[in-house]
Amino acid sequence: MDGDFRTSFVREPAALKHYPALVLNADYRPLSYYPLSLWPWQEAIKAAFLDRVSIVAEYDQVVRSQRAAFRIPSVVVLKEFVSPQKRVAFTRFNLFLRDEFRCQYCGAKGDLTFDHVLPRARGGVTSWQNVVAACSSCNLRKGSKTLRQAGMRLFRAPKEPTPAEMQRHGQRFPPNHLHESWLDYLYWDAELEA
Repeated sequence: MDGDFRTSFVREPAALKHYPALVLNADYRPLSYYPLSLWPWQEAIKAAFLDRVSIVAEYDQVVRSQRAAFRIPSVVVLKEFVSPQKRVAFTRFNLFLRDEFRCQYCGAKGDLTFDHVLPRARGGVTSWQNVVAACSSCNLRKGSKTLRQAGMRLFRAPKEPTPAEMQRHGQRFPPNHLHESWLDYLYWDAELEA
């Protein structure tokens, strides 16, 4: 065997993991914007082979089995509609997304933690209605005081977000990598030409 064959054989599988497929619901909308609904290329090919998805766009890259060659899917559409979630899970990430990755006291981005508006020491609970994203300095400044005692105000009163609100928030934060074949199916905050 020649060295080039062995080198490409060993390196190719690792390189192929960089070909994710955008997964769209049966209505041609992403299942999720943030995080963006992506599958590894292997899952996309398997789902197409099992007739669970239709392939809408492909990469130029090809993978081969013993009997066939397949172009790697870059966009797939589910054949059956998946109903959106009825409620949003209360997680740190979703809290930050709801608050648009900004401190709700000063508006700073980065170095975020979360804060109980009514401190737990004063009977506050950990819920959508009582927890906000806060930068470390505002969190330390507020401590276990109420807003009035700390002389602080909120940009927005905290509330439980709907799945639709979270999708809209997610559209404002595109990931670092967007393949050109995905752009027709993603609606980031782009102005339409008149």
